[in-house]
Amino acid sequence: MSRVSFLEKLLDGAEVEWLPLGNLGELVRGSGLPKTDFTETGVPAIHYGQIYTFYGLSTTSTISFVSPETAENLKKVNKGDVIITNTSENFEDVGTPVVYFGEKQAVTGGHATIFKPNDMISGMYFAYFTQTSEFSSAKRKYAKGAKVIDVSAKDMAKIKIPIPCPNDPRKSLKIQAEIVRILDTFTALTAELTAELSARKKQYNYYRDQLLTFPDDDVVWKPLGELAENLDSKRKPITSGLREAGDIPYYGASGVVDYVKDYIFDGDLLLISEDGANLLARNTPIAFSISGKSWVNNHAHVLKFETYAERKYIEYYLNSIDLTPYISGAAQPKLNKKNLNSIKIPTPSLDEKKRIVDILDKFDALTNSISDGLPREIELRNKQYEYYRDLLLNFPKPMEEAA
Repeated sequence: MSRVSFLEKLLDGAEVEWLPLGNLGELVRGSGLPKTDFTETGVPAIHYGQIYTFYGLSTTSTISFVSPETAENLKKVNKGDVIITNTSENFEDVGTPVVYFGEKQAVTGGHATIFKPNDMISGMYFAYFTQTSEFSSAKRKYAKGAKVIDVSAKDMAKIKIPIPCPNDPRKSLKIQAEIVRILDTFTALTAELTAELSARKKQYNYYRDQLLTFPDDDVVWKPLGELAENLDSKRKPITSGLREAGDIPYYGASGVVDYVKDYIFDGDLLLISEDGANLLARNTPIAFSISGKSWVNNHAHVLKFETYAERKYIEYYLNSIDLTPYISGAAQPKLNKKNLNSIKIPTPSLDEKKRIVDILDKFDALTNSISDGLPREIELRNKQYEYYRDLLLNFPKPMEEAA
């Protein structure tokens, strides 16, 4: 079914009018609420920074609280209200909503606006619309600032929202509810898969730590320099302007950074980040295996092992431990060759390494593979959700705005 026919069937001939958000409810700008005001219990509170880091599109509870005395001076959030972020260091997070469905009145503070919907719009319908390219384009017109971006409550009120059947609020809300119901279904499916993936990752981390923990008396500990051949001397960085485009991966500290025409390595190797913030942040693995022809710059150490089991065992172990004692520099973290070679590694028999690697490979395939398992399923569900979201919220615009 085409986009137009699907939407036409849903609207069933109803008129659509694009109305300013300020016509669809009251917008109240918050103030105050530093994190130092948080208490373990008390009045539910939502900090603007939590909206795009913790909450989804809606919530029935909060992760933070303030004392009743503090709450008296903060803006109140009632069931069904929408809290919208006004400020962020990146444009995408500005205008992020969370619909509050808690039974207890909550509060919010600065850098957030409370949208209190009237009888013409559903809070969840509005929340879903904020995820569209149409809303993104509209808020961009009002965004101010470079390092810190802000869209004021006054400007937020000017953004137009499509309202089906505006002269019949009951029918309009019924259409909005059907759109929300369909999108909720896709969101719930993705949430279930994400929760399952999170549980599997916790399970993986637990078994990985169990498998890679050895009593000192039961295993020999050796420095990494004795377990692998270091090929750092063969690395060669190429500035971006001098690289010839090709299909050979060009690796840096955290993975592929480009593709080039030539190669300096050909085989199965373990790369380990030499420098960069990720050495401390660990947002991505600092040790990762590569195979085939490759070019590696001087931001990743290159290690070669005799067997697959030995290479993967070291990869799993390095990604499981705290390497802070071996890293120098804070502003520019670095794991130099001397410190890398000195990392103590528990060294069981080759058969035991094979057993450990076999178990962890299976967990890894379930949790971290891009093309298999849950991550792939989540990616497909997200694409399906985005397709239907755009399908359901692709309302015709007035002629003067569409031109």
